[in-house]
Amino acid sequence: MHSIIEMLRYMRPEGTVTQRQFCKRFLEPVFGLPDEHGNYILHIGDQPKICFTAHHDTVHKQEGMQKLIVSNDVVSVADSKVSSCLGADCTTGVYILLCMIESGIEGTYVVHAAEEVGCKGSSALVTDYPAWLADTQAVISFDRYGDSSVITHQMGLRTASDEFAQSFADALNMPELVADSNGSYTDSNEYSMVVSECTNISVGYYGQHGVNETQDLLYLDKLVAKLESADWSKLVFVRDPSVVEYGNYYRKTAGVSRGYEVEQQNVDAIHSLVLDYPYAIAEMLAEYGFNPYDLMEECQIEDNSHFNSYMDGYVSRRYM
Repeated sequence: MHSIIEMLRYMRPEGTVTQRQFCKRFLEPVFGLPDEHGNYILHIGDQPKICFTAHHDTVHKQEGMQKLIVSNDVVSVADSKVSSCLGADCTTGVYILLCMIESGIEGTYVVHAAEEVGCKGSSALVTDYPAWLADTQAVISFDRYGDSSVITHQMGLRTASDEFAQSFADALNMPELVADSNGSYTDSNEYSMVVSECTNISVGYYGQHGVNETQDLLYLDKLVAKLESADWSKLVFVRDPSVVEYGNYYRKTAGVSRGYEVEQQNVDAIHSLVLDYPYAIAEMLAEYGFNPYDLMEECQIEDNSHFNSYMDGYVSRRYM
């Protein structure tokens, strides 16, 4: 596991020198130079159906090299005053892709740029729609915390079928991997309108984006071994990417009913966070592609009297 430890030492926010050094050392000897958007792409096999992805930026607040601690096969940050997080999101994913490439597993491999600042690299790549995308039936990101998730929904929308999730667990012979509809957002989501099955797989890190982030090396070692021996012919592709399917969730707030009722404690905590950091959360929603109309429709807000003047201005700016 020496190489994953060395890779985790690089703190590399998007656009930094340290990020460039990481890519030059670990990616370019394997992938060659990146595309115009900063994405590294490699094809193994003839018209592969599966695209395996990760991203090469981290959410560190500063760049440079960090010291790590390895104890009982778990990696963590040595000095929280120097580093804001471990960066296993998504260094671990990059490491997994390099292991799979070394093993010669057929697939299209993409290490995206700028995931942590709005999935800019993957969004631009999908907009370009390279020829290989037409043959791709699944996009599998290795960017999920924990040790049991095969993500089926991101941002509340289905991006992969339950059948695919089960077939992925079967292909790896890992019954502990189960369909998880609580995904947030990663690069595979950008492909969900053009590719059948778009998922995110647990890679054994915990406490992401914080100083207490850790990486379980034993789980990582097991996952890599299972990927290298997987029977990829067991995968099934059934989701229709042209169909928008909302998740099996909803909320009950202010008399509005949408699916099952979420925990009130969670609602209260998020409400407090919005009150404390309204602009940061609004900026994040905008980066994810939401606009005022989308949010009002999603939340089933019928009284828009408070927003009329702003939304009139939004329309005029959008279509002028």
